[in-house]
Amino acid sequence: MFQTFDPVSDRSFAGKHLPLLRAEMKKQKLDGFIIPHDDEYQNEYIPEYAERLMWATGFSGSAGSAVIMIDSAVILTDGRYTLQVRQQADSEYFDYVDVSETSISDWLGANVSKDAHIGYDPMLHTMAGVERLKMAAEKTGFNLIAVSKNPIDNAWGDQPDSPVASVKPHDKVYAGKSAAEKRVEIGKLVAEAGADYALITAPPSLAWLFNIRGQDVARSPLPLGRALVNTHGKATLFLAPEKTDNELPGHLGDDVDLRAEVDVEAALTKLGQSGAKVAIDPALAPSKYVSDLEDAGAEIIKLTDPCALPRATKNETEIEGARTAHIRDGSAVTQFLHWLDTEGQSGEIDEITAAQKLEAFRAQSDLLRDLSFDTISGAGSNGAICHYRVSTESNIKLDRGTLFLIDSGGQYPDGTTDITRTVPIGKATDEMCDRFTRVLKGHIALATMKFPAGTTGTQLDTVARKPLWDVGLDYDHGTGHGVGSFLGVHEGPQRIAKAPSDQALKPGMIISNEPGFYKAGEFGIRIENLIVVTKPKPVTGGEREMMEFETITLAPINLDLVKTDLLTTQEREWLNDYHARVRETISPLIPDDIKPWFENATRAI
Repeated sequence: MFQTFDPVSDRSFAGKHLPLLRAEMKKQKLDGFIIPHDDEYQNEYIPEYAERLMWATGFSGSAGSAVIMIDSAVILTDGRYTLQVRQQADSEYFDYVDVSETSISDWLGANVSKDAHIGYDPMLHTMAGVERLKMAAEKTGFNLIAVSKNPIDNAWGDQPDSPVASVKPHDKVYAGKSAAEKRVEIGKLVAEAGADYALITAPPSLAWLFNIRGQDVARSPLPLGRALVNTHGKATLFLAPEKTDNELPGHLGDDVDLRAEVDVEAALTKLGQSGAKVAIDPALAPSKYVSDLEDAGAEIIKLTDPCALPRATKNETEIEGARTAHIRDGSAVTQFLHWLDTEGQSGEIDEITAAQKLEAFRAQSDLLRDLSFDTISGAGSNGAICHYRVSTESNIKLDRGTLFLIDSGGQYPDGTTDITRTVPIGKATDEMCDRFTRVLKGHIALATMKFPAGTTGTQLDTVARKPLWDVGLDYDHGTGHGVGSFLGVHEGPQRIAKAPSDQALKPGMIISNEPGFYKAGEFGIRIENLIVVTKPKPVTGGEREMMEFETITLAPINLDLVKTDLLTTQEREWLNDYHARVRETISPLIPDDIKPWFENATRAI
């Protein structure tokens, strides 16, 4: 099994670890220390050694931050973690702040006294992040100190080692384009920006640019490292030597110099001394690297990661790979839904058993490389916790008369999947069916949108929420996130959310469509498919070409929860057409003994 269910933290962490951290802070003459969730690579899912926020607070979510003062502490999270943070971070030690209402810079500006010394690790904070912190410091008068050694790393006695998993080539049959072609493309973007080099610090961009994959990060096939790319597409790739073998240099070719990652800072200093113009992404590059470059004499060119948009706009090979992966994955999910609709209805099955069963169905494919994230297996009230992670401590049974929400995905060499289905255990209440149908209406509204070039995800977000807004309901997460191609399950720059975004949706982008509803303490509902932005095409009688979404996820949506009288004719037609496509496409992969159930699960309504 890829996933385990032992608790990764508990509420005792703060009581045990904060005294150790504060002792180290006093040694460094710090009145406070800022702890982001981020690692040195700005990964969403981070290696065990980098779980500094969890070590200090007990909070195991994938986004958040904390400020530890000598005699107080605060933890900041967003709406996805409102319930989880209160369960894991002990209120005896922490105040809770919603980061959507108060940023960490705002909190520091309002709560830190003049002349206080507030430390931060410059490898864990980006250039843009430090600029915001400096503004708060200047406004309030506190001193912002870049530490040379993270006090958590000094205090954490059994901190795990950094990962050194092997880096392997990612075949062009899956990538659709050679690494050399990509480097030339990126080199041109660097030249257009007026730079001599680009510093690439994000592991997903390294993986995409060099057609390599690794195993340094759980659930994402990422190699941790850095790269410098010049205007001609020649590059230096910095990886720990333990990760490389004799195969890798041949794959990279003569135009890529392979060096140890510990050599990055020396290489940046050398570039600075030569007066080079170096492009960096202020939202991704560690502030320490920026200081190294500037102190050595380099000119910094601010440039959004030049790999991000090409990586997000999948080529035809990658899109076809995603379709194929979703057929394979949809078969596994469908077989699991059959199991859930039969054995899973007993009231004796628990969340861990369900998650293991789904993983087992996926593992029947010899192409499964990993899960794309730890399965969110939420029964009853646990389903109302958006990013719930079941453990042996939280595990509960799928009781009859409740809803079960399962959000999961797989990593295959031809694509990354992410799907959520909500299923009744026993008979659902009228309220449950009403909320489910409104979530479905929002899902269909987004799936059927037509929109012109230049449209952003922010502009589309409201269509998925309207059926809930109509009756005074909402959900506190985005409606859609980008998805990589055998890369991270959460990928930018595209997204569909309330938060403002200036990134237009472009053909080839893969995005999730996942409106939801959560009634705290009772149940959660989410319906998620992945969708691909299509190329613009004429609309009969129209004046402008429009893009649309192609739904590529293929698995039944539970019909027992649908109140058909709330659906319009067009919505029923979409649901019937979707289920007909599911039936036609994955039926050859469905065992004969469950086909009668499958036919009924995808019936027209």
